[in-house]
Amino acid sequence: MNKAQLVEAIADKLGGRQQAADAVDAVLDAMVRAVVAGDRVSVTGFGSFEKVDRPARYARNPQTGERVRVKKTSVPRFRAGQGFKDLVSGTKKLPKGDEVAVKKAPKGSLSGGASATVKKAAAKKATTAKKAAAKTTATKTAAKKTTAKKVTATVKKTAAKTTVAKKAAATAKKAAPAKKTTTAAKKTTATAKKTAPAAKKATATKAPAKKTTTRKATAKKTTARKK
Repeated sequence: MNKAQLVEAIADKLGGRQQAADAVDAVLDAMVRAVVAGDRVSVTGFGSFEKVDRPARYARNPQTGERVRVKKTSVPRFRAGQGFKDLVSGTKKLPKGDEVAVKKAPKGSLSGGASATVKKAAAKKATTAKKAAAKTTATKTAAKKTTAKKVTATVKKTAAKTTVAKKAAATAKKAAPAKKTTTAAKKTTATAKKTAPAAKKATATKAPAKKTTTRKATAKKTTARKK
């Protein structure tokens, strides 16, 4: 039986072929979406559909016998329910006429149906996306904090260097007048040393004049005596 035959088989029960086709499409679409999202679709008395992850493995090519590496993949899996198994094995007989072989769902269990499973899968995806976004924002804020700390540390270091430079400049300014005074004192001492030999020479030149006057006085005395 293919999909078209399935639609024809349930068309009389659903009031027309178009209604049956829409119902089959809606059921299959809901089941496929739920399984792809990682949810398990279970139909009581019929079976369950679920997603199974297969790890990477080695397989053999049936034509050449060559060993081939198979990548990790995910596949859908169907597990038949016990009622379905019993009907297929013959332990139970199929109901006659228009009776449904699969057990009917209890009242209140169809409040949402397959769409509820799809909504659950979408909610799971949304929560995971929110968690990932929160993690990224947390990492960004942490990075911003670390950069701000580094900037403040560099600013403090620069301020400390500027204060040290200002202190050094102030001490240099204070030391500069002292150097000027020492140079002025050196200059005065040098001028004093220069004036001292000049004074000594002046006194030395004046001394012979006194000797000449004394010689003249003695000469006068001697002339007076002779007379």
